[in-house]
Amino acid sequence: MEIRVLRPGCSLALAGRLGSATVGDVRTALGDAIDSGIDDLLLDLREVELVDATGLGVLVGSHRRAERAGRRLVLRNVPERIDRLLVATRLHRVLAVERPAESDVA
Repeated sequence: MEIRVLRPGCSLALAGRLGSATVGDVRTALGDAIDSGIDDLLLDLREVELVDATGLGVLVGSHRRAERAGRRLVLRNVPERIDRLLVATRLHRVLAVERPAESDVA
């Protein structure tokens, strides 16, 4: 799992597999970003290949931590297969997911 800080405290990007072997580093990076920033924390998932149950748990835990800090964790550029997983688990109702505008899709 590659974790890139795009803007400290504001924006991160993940690449690779978000699973039991990689969640520790991701949890730490998200926690640091939540604690050090203001407003929304954007998490770019464009290059994420796979998210397992442990990875979903880290996203939900980070979402809750952000809420307690008065912030939002916003997922952006979510690959279709991961978006389907969020819908199947009904986490799309819990997690903030940035959807592309109609003009961006065409």
